[in-house]
Amino acid sequence: MMSGRRIEAGRTYTFSAKAGQEAMPVTTSDNDADKARRFRDAALPHLDDVYTLARHLLRDATDAEDAVQECYLRALKHFDSYRGPAMKPWLFAILRNVCRAEFARRASSPTGAVNDVADSEEQTPLWHEAEETPETQMLRRRDASTIQQLVTALAEPFRETFVLREIHNLSYREIADIVAAPVGTVMSRLARARSMLRSAWMAAEEQPK
Repeated sequence: MMSGRRIEAGRTYTFSAKAGQEAMPVTTSDNDADKARRFRDAALPHLDDVYTLARHLLRDATDAEDAVQECYLRALKHFDSYRGPAMKPWLFAILRNVCRAEFARRASSPTGAVNDVADSEEQTPLWHEAEETPETQMLRRRDASTIQQLVTALAEPFRETFVLREIHNLSYREIADIVAAPVGTVMSRLARARSMLRSAWMAAEEQPK
């Protein structure tokens, strides 16, 4: 059974559901028990990060929990063939596929329109940036609920890239592997996400207190 705890908005979030129980079945052999143990040791430390990414991508707590459960089910199923990369990027890549399926389901539902836009990244030169950016400074200055609102308002391709880079601190190459896009595209999306977020931040600052 998958289980984990996270603190969110002043409450304790417990990840435990029927799908999680199915992901950790009662083992019938030493090999199954060893696989379950190795999977728990490798995957569960990243549960909070996987859930955080799911919340940002899907913008719905219930859908995020379902996506995390499905992600871990798939990860367990394919764990025997896992040879790398690092566990967290691998889980993120699986979660992204799960979220894509959810986006498609919403798009086909009469009441489930998806608030996304087509990719139209501008050409952006490669650069070496310092770890400290205006956006990371903003993340520290702003309260959590406002940051959540600003990031959530970004269209999916830009929101995804920004969260992976600024919140999970993944490298451009790791993000490129997760989203199956060239590094240049990742950097272009990140630049546009930062620009849009900066504009939204300035607009929020100008609002009457």
